[in-house]
Amino acid sequence: MSRHRHSFLYRHSLSMVAVGLLIVWIVGYRMLDPKTHLGAFFGNAIADWSGSVVIILGTKFLYEVGSAESRPVKGKKRSAWLDFLYRHSLLIFIGITGIGWAVLFASMNAESKWGQVVGNIVSEWVQMAGLVFLTKRLIEIGSKESRR
Repeated sequence: MSRHRHSFLYRHSLSMVAVGLLIVWIVGYRMLDPKTHLGAFFGNAIADWSGSVVIILGTKFLYEVGSAESRPVKGKKRSAWLDFLYRHSLLIFIGITGIGWAVLFASMNAESKWGQVVGNIVSEWVQMAGLVFLTKRLIEIGSKESRR
């Protein structure tokens, strides 16, 4: 059975397009007035697409044992501590970066142009962490993510 070799672009097209769209939203938001409908849309899109990029890349490289959002954890690391970090790396990454976003938001004017965006990013991170955590134990009948 021969393996088909696909180009780098083919193999990473989802993450590249998602990052490209995130860049479009950031550039557009910088140029627009956030008090307009279009400006507000671009600000919200930054938070939404940054979360999408984290989930796309995070589930590609990181793990969360028992979560349908993560690829299966294989193998065992040397120490229990390293094994724990490895098996929960997705949730740990989201948690640490979420704390960073929350600290940044706390230091900003919440009503400033970028303060609103960072506030939306904090909300997105809380939602991602919640979904990853909840999909470890809860199911939804008919959902592909809930099938085990």
